[in-house]
Amino acid sequence: MGRRPKWGRPVHGVLLLNKPAGITANDALQKAKRLFFANRAGHTGALDPLATGVLPICFGEATKFSQYLLDADKRYRSTFCFGMTTASGDADGDVLETRDASGLTEKAVLKAMEQFRGRIKQVPSMYSALKHKGQPLYKLARQGVEVEREAREVEIFEFELLSFTPGALTPDKQPRVEVEVHCSKGTYIRSLAEDLGQALGVGAYVEQLHRSAAGPFEETDAITLEELAAERGEDRAELLDHHLLPVDSPAASLPKLILPDDSGYYVRQGQPVMDLQVYRIGEEGDMVRLFLESGDFLGVGEITDDGRVAPRRLVSNL
Repeated sequence: MGRRPKWGRPVHGVLLLNKPAGITANDALQKAKRLFFANRAGHTGALDPLATGVLPICFGEATKFSQYLLDADKRYRSTFCFGMTTASGDADGDVLETRDASGLTEKAVLKAMEQFRGRIKQVPSMYSALKHKGQPLYKLARQGVEVEREAREVEIFEFELLSFTPGALTPDKQPRVEVEVHCSKGTYIRSLAEDLGQALGVGAYVEQLHRSAAGPFEETDAITLEELAAERGEDRAELLDHHLLPVDSPAASLPKLILPDDSGYYVRQGQPVMDLQVYRIGEEGDMVRLFLESGDFLGVGEITDDGRVAPRRLVSNL
């Protein structure tokens, strides 16, 4: 018997998707994959069904460099609602407790926010995608199972109050704030909301969450699934390819090293090569993007202690 043909076509690059509310990041990935009729794709950091915004999707060879986006800083805008805690830390969870937050003031919120800037410790939510013995925590949570989680250090570069609405001005009498957060990888905004609510003694949860940036990618450059579907039409997936960023874009923060063709040959064989430019752009242990003089992207390499660059993650010939 012959080998079953692989579904889809080879597509390479990065799509900046503006994820809608109501679906998981994986649902959004699968929809985008079908629209592009792509045979391989992966997303670069989960967004809850409640959340919207920037979700970079890597296709084909770009998946080899998705870790650089997983490790990148993120920016969010979020609405926190005070006076209530939920099982999931957001509006989709069952209510656990309600408290009177009618006396909460903007001044008190601003004061409490100060302790959550810089390096802080967070206990990951049971509704996160972190795994325990191979099982995502959110799956265990939905089964009613709770496991102990170790607090992890994250960094909050910016935590700004955009607006404060006192309880007297909301239909449910619960105060709300809109905040902007610039944070390191691994930061959970729902944990930030819960911890802020606890510090104020009234509880809180995330009512709305929007990711405005992931690494170098901004929401102004993102496109929706609806826009892609309208542009694609019937069976014209190739019409969407112009939306893809280059394969190396997840690693765009790394210095660029241009190699002559003969050096490129050895790199493709997995061998380190000597290059006089190496120490001008980095030091031992630094990672660099490798290109040929023709402009072809080879992959990512590491500068060694003897002035060479060793290939670490290479693309297949595209």
